[in-house]
Amino acid sequence: MVAAAGSQVDADALLASVGLDAEGPWDPKAMLPADSYYDMLERIASQIDVTDLPMRVGASMQLDEYGALGLAFKAATTLGGSLQRVERYARLWTSVVEYELRPDPRGTVFVLHRTGARRLGLRLSNEATLASAVSLARQVSPKTVAPLEVLVGHPAPRAIDAHEDWFGCPVRFDAGLDALLFAPETLAQPNILGDEGISRYLTSHLDAELSEIEYEATLVTQAKDAIAQALSEGVPKMADIARGLGLSARSFHRRLAEHGMSFQTLTEDTRRELAEGLLRDDDHSLAEIAFLTGFSEQSSFTRAFKRWMGTTPASYRRDRPQR
Repeated sequence: MVAAAGSQVDADALLASVGLDAEGPWDPKAMLPADSYYDMLERIASQIDVTDLPMRVGASMQLDEYGALGLAFKAATTLGGSLQRVERYARLWTSVVEYELRPDPRGTVFVLHRTGARRLGLRLSNEATLASAVSLARQVSPKTVAPLEVLVGHPAPRAIDAHEDWFGCPVRFDAGLDALLFAPETLAQPNILGDEGISRYLTSHLDAELSEIEYEATLVTQAKDAIAQALSEGVPKMADIARGLGLSARSFHRRLAEHGMSFQTLTEDTRRELAEGLLRDDDHSLAEIAFLTGFSEQSSFTRAFKRWMGTTPASYRRDRPQR
């Protein structure tokens, strides 16, 4: 995203804002919190016109950047097989997106599921993800790949020419979901480098990686959910959360430490993420949000939020980007 934004933005500063060193080594396993990533995209949007940015990002994506998953995508014998790999193994490169292949009378719908408020950063990310999926499909197919239709869940930007030019088909906004509709013959096309033997080897490797990730991700997700539910009664104790997960406090502490986490950090992240989400919903007052995130006083919440985000809750709500 930063590279596609070009010279009109300060790439080093943008990356630094989410804790990345532009001169540091490439690390495909490094993950960013979703909201930090969306914040960065919204900073880009405040500096340049981002209408066609997702299409430029999609065009720049390369399968070689996806490691074993990219190889498995190439090695699948058909494009439909490649998309099945994405549906199954997406968790290896993201914890905030899921994919689904859904039958349709006209073919198959490749659906993108990303939870969260439809803020600008999420909308840009969804558009870029759909554009990237088509880019990767074109890299393995002997024929030009174009969906029958692109569906986008949010309202259209002021112009959609770049979207329709890139996808090569109608793009329907306000569609209620984010998806690509493919014809049966498109998904049945043989891939250029499809190889059944290599494919079996790669998927066995990916299955092993997936089993490890799913086990630990489930623990963290369950812990954050338990913390979020308990916050309205104050900040929970580690022993209480551990007990609810069927663990001793010592085992819970050890499992978190193995992944560079502490209960304090997990609790702080949960409170911040919950506060950000609630502030994007005008149905809750600041006093209610303070209560729901475990603060006894609104002033304490304001001080904590300013420490997290560098601005007050009221300013964050007022200044949130619109598109």
